Amino acid sequence: MATLAPDIALTSAAAARVAAIAARQNKPAILRLAVEGGGCSGFQYRFGFADVPEASDLVVETDGVRLVVDDVSLDLVRGASVDYIESLGGASFKVENPQAASGCGCGTSFSV
Repeated sequence: MATLAPDIALTSAAAARVAAIAARQNKPAILRLAVEGGGCSGFQYRFGFADVPEASDLVVETDGVRLVVDDVSLDLVRGASVDYIESLGGASFKVENPQAASGCGCGTSFSV
């Protein structure tokens, strides 16, 4: 029997960072990922905190933290992984998107 890959994943590092930010802001640990038109490559990722998931959202949970994605954005990030990276250049959430044909240098926009 074949196992299906999850629609989207949230790494433990990203979950820990979301939990820390949410605790400081006294908000639920729910990270929303959306895709909007724009950016230098055509589409851009948008992150924010949600109070509750919407009825049509896909919800995945890692270490008690939920990642929510609306159904329109999900079509553009299906199979992706959201991670949190700290480097000399700074710290940020990073989307590893297998559907992205190209991206920009800053990693916040992509094309399909």
